[in-house]
Amino acid sequence: MKRGRKPLPGRLRLVEGTYRPDRHGPTPANLPEQGPLPKPKWMRGKAAVAWERYIEPSGWLDQFREAAAIAFCLLWAEFQMAPRQFGAAKHSQMRGYLSDLGLMGNRQ
Repeated sequence: MKRGRKPLPGRLRLVEGTYRPDRHGPTPANLPEQGPLPKPKWMRGKAAVAWERYIEPSGWLDQFREAAAIAFCLLWAEFQMAPRQFGAAKHSQMRGYLSDLGLMGNRQ
């Protein structure tokens, strides 16, 4: 089991900034422009609203996080439709996806 804080994804570190650019890689000027993840064409309803609200503004997400983003939006839609039937296990899954996607914020 690893100890200490979970490391930030590289692009999220660039958004928040770093005190050690020599240790943490290239500056934002050296990175290629990526743009937002494209919303899947089949996504509708509350899941599509969650995508537009949380995933589209997150410019640091790349194609390797697309599956986690889709799963998060589907869980969010399920939570919005029936919050009382949303179990604790699904809450922890949703928190895990939020953490993986870098959407939890910087709470210490």
